[in-house]
Amino acid sequence: MTTRLNPITTPRHELRAEKARRNREAALNAFTAKKAEIDERLARLQALSDDHFNCHPNEAGWAMVGTLEHYASLLKRITDSAFGEGEHAR
Repeated sequence: MTTRLNPITTPRHELRAEKARRNREAALNAFTAKKAEIDERLARLQALSDDHFNCHPNEAGWAMVGTLEHYASLLKRITDSAFGEGEHAR
């Protein structure tokens, strides 16, 4: 548990510095949580891909191709944004 500074007896620059420190800490915690969420989703997606998206290759039809095309388009949007490609190119 962190102790809070007394705003009456603490100089303003110390109050601002403490607020900035707490803000950085909160941002780091939020970043770490979101990264863990993404890592977990990527791991699940990789496992699904390793299992041929729950479709035996000999049973693949055009419906499954359409599903994979949809997944690929969503992933392309993500990678284009992450790497500054496609519509996100600079």
